[in-house]
Amino acid sequence: MSMDEYRSFCKKLAFHTAPTLLGIKCASLVSLSCSEFDLGIHLKIFNERARERGLRIRILHRCMTRCVLLVYSEKQLRKRLGEPETAAMLRNEGYDAEGGLEGMLAHLSERMSDCAFPHEIGLFLDYPAEDVKGFIENNGENYKLCGCWKVYGSEERAKRTFEDYEKCRTFLCNKLNEGWDMYRALRIS
Repeated sequence: MSMDEYRSFCKKLAFHTAPTLLGIKCASLVSLSCSEFDLGIHLKIFNERARERGLRIRILHRCMTRCVLLVYSEKQLRKRLGEPETAAMLRNEGYDAEGGLEGMLAHLSERMSDCAFPHEIGLFLDYPAEDVKGFIENNGENYKLCGCWKVYGSEERAKRTFEDYEKCRTFLCNKLNEGWDMYRALRIS
């Protein structure tokens, strides 16, 4: 892997997943070209180095040219999926909490193979349950606000969250543009 490829991978990861990398969001998605990056090496390096912070990356879906990666905090995602309203919604979609986090992520991956983006993915990505439910019930229409997701509940809470996510992106991307290594910027040894 070249240094240019490494930097490019880190910049894309920072741009699309900064709130998760910085600890304010349980999970984020990024879609990357399978041919642009040696994802096996990048995931191995990330998962080894970020393990101490509880961060992981896994491939959720792979097609001919792209891979959808889930970057997540194991602890935060477990907590999120265990919330009563979230757990109930996931049970209705066939998720089995008894299979643990890995089982639920495997089921999500299978669902992504069946239909491009199952609506419940928003629960994994820390979207408010009321917004995921509203999206499903309204077929993506009649939302109050559209930003990082379509908002059906509290606009003010969503606006604050969108601003916080943008601050994370700006901070981390600026560090990388200043020449910092991503792991140093995240205070990962």
